[in-house]
This record gives sequence, C-alpha cells and structure tokens, in this order.
Amino acid sequence: MIAETGEDARPGYGEGREALLAAAVRVVARGGLRKLTYRSVAAEAGVTHGLVAHHFGSRDTLLEQALQWCVERSIETSSLVPASGRLEDFAATLADFIAADPDLQAFQYELKLEANRRPELRHHVETLYDAYRDAVREALACFDVPQEMAEVVFAALDGLVFHQVTAGTPARTKEGVAVLQRLLAAHRKQT
Repeated sequence: MIAETGEDARPGYGEGREALLAAAVRVVARGGLRKLTYRSVAAEAGVTHGLVAHHFGSRDTLLEQALQWCVERSIETSSLVPASGRLEDFAATLADFIAADPDLQAFQYELKLEANRRPELRHHVETLYDAYRDAVREALACFDVPQEMAEVVFAALDGLVFHQVTAGTPARTKEGVAVLQRLLAAHRKQT
C-alpha cells in the first residue's frame, strides 16, 4: 500500500524495507551484482542512499536479505501444488509466475553465478536451493512421488525457469511442465 502525501507517493510505514529489497533485486537483475550499490538501490527506489545504509548497514546484509526476500516470495507465489489437487496440474502456473516477475529469478541466478567467484555467498545460495528443493519435495509428496524423482523434477524445473529468464520463452516452459506432468503421471500409474 502506498501512502499518498500531496503529489508525493512514498512507501507506507513498514513497506520501505520491502521496497528497498525489491529495488535491489531489480538493480541486480538488470545490471548484475556489480551494479548493486546503496546509490543504485536508492535511485531505483526513489530514496536517499542514506536510507538504504540505515536499513541494511552493509552491502552484504542487503544482498543476503534480498535473497531471502526472493526465496520467500517465490515459494509463496509459485503455486506448485495445484488447487485442483490433480498431479496433471502440478506447476501449471510456473511460466506465468516467471513472466510476472522475471527479475526475481534473474537476481537469484546472478547470485548463483557470483557464488562461484565469492565463496562467502555459497551458503546463501545453498540455502536458496535447499528451500526450493524442499518446496518441490513437499509439493510432490502430496502425490506420493519418491524423493529421488523429486530431485530430478526440481532440476528440470530449475532448467525451465533459467531458460525462460534468459530466453523469454514462456511457451517452452509450459511445454516442459506438460512433459513433466505426463512423466509424473506415468510413473504414478506404474507404482
């Protein structure tokens, strides 16, 4: 919710931190991790760089909290478990979810790449991927899919997300998800 004051629109109380995290994600998604500075985040959010420093204290804290914000937001909104309760609808909204906010995913891939150069980031990236793996396992547990298969499904979904973020092809993501749904359904029939 945005609080209006005359012609000035600013984040409402408690929303400023989230607006800064979203701005950090957009900065990194567009320009890479090297573009992440207090000034660039402040410019993106329309605030002073001192406010960014006040909220986060360090660039690393900003980065860590932006990553955590991304994970929480992604898992909350990805809807892996279909409302229909049918396995055939598993991850059906994935392409639309990515298309709605590709910066969210691009930020995470940027961080994964940077973790190869900066070992201090690896723990955060591993935490990110563990959260996604757990979400996929939990979603597939509803359908009695074995853990080993859930890991393969996670890898396939991650590849589909990466491809859509880098190539912008939601249709391919939808096709890939449909193939995964058919494979899972076939596996379920065999067991």
